[in-house]
Amino acid sequence: MITLRNITLRRGPNILLQDVSWTLYPKQRIGLIGANGAGKSSLFAMLLGILHPDSGDLEISKQLKLAHLAQETPAYSRSALDYVLDGDEELRKLEAALLLAEKENDGQRMASLHQHLSEIDAYTAKARAAQLLNGLGFNDREQQKSVSEFSGGWRVRLNLAKALMCRSDILLLDEPTNHLDLDAVLWLENWLMKYPGTLLIISHDRDFLDKVVDHIIHISNKQLKLYSGNYSTFEKQRAADLILQQASFEKQQKQLAHMQALVNRFRAKASKAKQAQSRVKAIERMELVSAVHADSPFNFAFKAPGPCPNPLVRLDNVTIAYGEKIILKDVNLIITPKDRIALLGPNGAGKSSLIKLIAGEITPAAGIREVGAGLKIGYFAQHQIDHLELDETPLHHMQKLAPKSKEQELRSFLGSFGFTGDQVLEKVNIFSGGEKSRLALALLVWQQPNLLLLDEPTNHLDLEMRHALSMALQDYQGAMILVSHDRFLVRSTVDQLSLVADGELNDFKGDLNDYQKWLFEFRRLSTDTSSSTTETDVSKKSQRQEAAKQRERLRPLQQKIKKYEDELERLQKNLTVIENSLADISLYEEKNKQKLQELLTEQIKITKQLHIIENDWLTACDELEKSNT
Repeated sequence: MITLRNITLRRGPNILLQDVSWTLYPKQRIGLIGANGAGKSSLFAMLLGILHPDSGDLEISKQLKLAHLAQETPAYSRSALDYVLDGDEELRKLEAALLLAEKENDGQRMASLHQHLSEIDAYTAKARAAQLLNGLGFNDREQQKSVSEFSGGWRVRLNLAKALMCRSDILLLDEPTNHLDLDAVLWLENWLMKYPGTLLIISHDRDFLDKVVDHIIHISNKQLKLYSGNYSTFEKQRAADLILQQASFEKQQKQLAHMQALVNRFRAKASKAKQAQSRVKAIERMELVSAVHADSPFNFAFKAPGPCPNPLVRLDNVTIAYGEKIILKDVNLIITPKDRIALLGPNGAGKSSLIKLIAGEITPAAGIREVGAGLKIGYFAQHQIDHLELDETPLHHMQKLAPKSKEQELRSFLGSFGFTGDQVLEKVNIFSGGEKSRLALALLVWQQPNLLLLDEPTNHLDLEMRHALSMALQDYQGAMILVSHDRFLVRSTVDQLSLVADGELNDFKGDLNDYQKWLFEFRRLSTDTSSSTTETDVSKKSQRQEAAKQRERLRPLQQKIKKYEDELERLQKNLTVIENSLADISLYEEKNKQKLQELLTEQIKITKQLHIIENDWLTACDELEKSNT
């Protein structure tokens, strides 16, 4: 299918892959992992023909159609829906050919093209594209907006939808969960699990990889090593290798002692049995994770915050609104010094708005926000890296933050975030997204906040840095509010889940698995209620009227089903009486021959009636189900 023979690949003076041989087989689902700069994205670029190997042979069957997630999106004026439809290149070619045939009035050619369009299911293409967009968080109104109206993160979602729309044999996805929230990640997981082709994914999301891949390729020391199984299986195999190394083993033992203390703390604090069980399982898994990341270049910790007020923040009957649009109403929340809360909720429900309100970046439309004396907030927003000074260096950022600290102290601190040597003197504008995120986190950690507000802090971070962040947050002594699509981070660092949905904030009574079930049910029941498309919107009153009419139309059918069910129950009771009678041994004596014959005849009669009524009941139920769809 795709074969690499003795491939060597360079990027500038650096050798990324050296004498690598590997074959990608049909239907494989592979997660590609490795340190930043190991060559993951360069390998993708080589498969796509953007880069070429410096030596060796690369064989890719010409019949294969490769689709990939583009990293850049020009500011097109075409609608989001049309942009996603462009992903189906065969559809677009046939549509162009049909326009030409219609212009030339070529009836035979038109008929042939319509037949071909029907064969590729072209007439449902718009509906399929709309479903992709909806799953990734675009409502009906947004699907008609031009691509240029969306921010960079939302354009990445458009690129993802376009890649999924492509009729591909092999799908290459480079960090597809970046810029997604948890509900979009869960939707994408389900879509990819049904994808019929071959899958190659670069991802730093453990849970995501566990769900969608069956092999892991680890790039290390310029080589590819293939592991069978998902990411958790890889962790076990990799951990077994690393534990054999004494230095790694000793470092791991220190981390495990810390984790056990965390287990005890969570057990003592947990008020919900399901959440407690979920956290304990996550921490048990950390033994393997710790071994895998024992040689991580990142090892930082939050300094103990100063005296903390209690409560830190109080929200009383708060309403959050933008103009006349109410996002959340009657929010009551008290944040105490030891609270560790993850906010869950569907896309657009108001999680980020709630964090902004707690941070004081927006004011409540109604209600009161009170903060304790001495509150010190550390706020990491989704777009925190946009606030960095691109023409300055990491060391300059730190010196502005801590002008009285010695340079060596600041260099050592930055080194724990992976900025070593002369890298602390490089300008931020040449950094990758992951490096910028690490710097933003470093600046936040230095400030010793007593309340952390983290809105998608793992975007752009690799597995090593995510692990380091998880470890640091476990040991953090202040309060924390977290929004994250990284389920491993949520499970390992918080002890309370809160749900933001339907304009309200409430405690969530389950764990993340329960949330996934809740989310799918919420989606099933939800309808698009965008206020700006009044021509297509249906008012609540007319919805209720239509629902009443539907109930009235279905009432005769429901009554018929009830009648069938009553009759089935009656016949079953009669049949049970007969069968009990037939179990009497004396019935088979010569003197009872007449009675036996009557009972057998009645048994046959009732059995036939049961069969007829059951068929009628099934037909009626099927008719009711169709009427409800």
